[in-house]
Amino acid sequence: MNAMKNTFLNNRGVALITVILIIVILVAVVIELNRSSRADIYDAANISDGIKLTYIAKSGAYGAAALLTNSKNDYDTLRDDWAHMETISLQSNALFPDGNFSVRVEDESGKIPLNKLINGNEFNPDIKDILIRLLGQPEFKLDERKIAEMVDSIKDWIDADDNVTDSGAERSYYASLDPPYEAKNAPFDCIEELLMVKGITKEIFYGTKEKPALAAYVTADSDGAININTAPKMVLRSLADGISVELADRMDEERRKESTVLSNTQWFLNMAGVTVKPELITIKSGYFKIISTGKMNNMAKTVSGIVKKSQDKSVRIIKWRQD
Repeated sequence: MNAMKNTFLNNRGVALITVILIIVILVAVVIELNRSSRADIYDAANISDGIKLTYIAKSGAYGAAALLTNSKNDYDTLRDDWAHMETISLQSNALFPDGNFSVRVEDESGKIPLNKLINGNEFNPDIKDILIRLLGQPEFKLDERKIAEMVDSIKDWIDADDNVTDSGAERSYYASLDPPYEAKNAPFDCIEELLMVKGITKEIFYGTKEKPALAAYVTADSDGAININTAPKMVLRSLADGISVELADRMDEERRKESTVLSNTQWFLNMAGVTVKPELITIKSGYFKIISTGKMNNMAKTVSGIVKKSQDKSVRIIKWRQD
């Protein structure tokens, strides 16, 4: 009898342990299913928010492009609507219940055209001088040796041959790097390619708190002439010897006045007091960079692109990037 009683108790104990194990397993499965379901819900929400952010950002970019088509003049200035995107950015709060966008437009035609640095496989001396004057400005804190290395290396990067220009670099130099890569020997497709060129560091390209960003003053997208109505002040200073910081500041103030005639380059030539080749400067722009950031619930997504404005003022996208 006692043996049967003990066997019964043992079986009850085993059954109890089995039930407990099953419950533990079921609880673990339920918890994992709950975690997985919540993760799927969060992922779906994030995907949904990401799509919303993308379209909010694109809305800002298309709005900026529309402003470019509405130009009233046959010349481009910093008085135009596209140069004052803050108003549109503020109004975007009323367009989207959950978010808004921040958008800005940069005139690429107001920057130094790096792809025009060469004629064939030789330097274009005019653009070379402008680039050297830019890099030689005290804000960059570069010595003559470093400037020569950068300018020569840019030339070697975009010219078609493998001949090394003085302190520049060609295939053998880039092949020795870790990891190695080829010299392009072709025009820049985007300005970020400068980061692959000998002598150009991230600090120089992006700038620091103490130094300006080279990327803000040079472009891969230009017809060649620099728009003196929109060029950054450091570019104005680079157009000719003798244009000081103070003079560039006065030029910038003058071109923002409604009373100043900007339909020709004479205002600049009068103030500069120097001779600049007509083919180097213009008052019209063909290329613009649009950067638009969608914002929502402490999240952000940026889209950017290069657009080309034709003589009939139509605008078409030629480059597009989504970060």
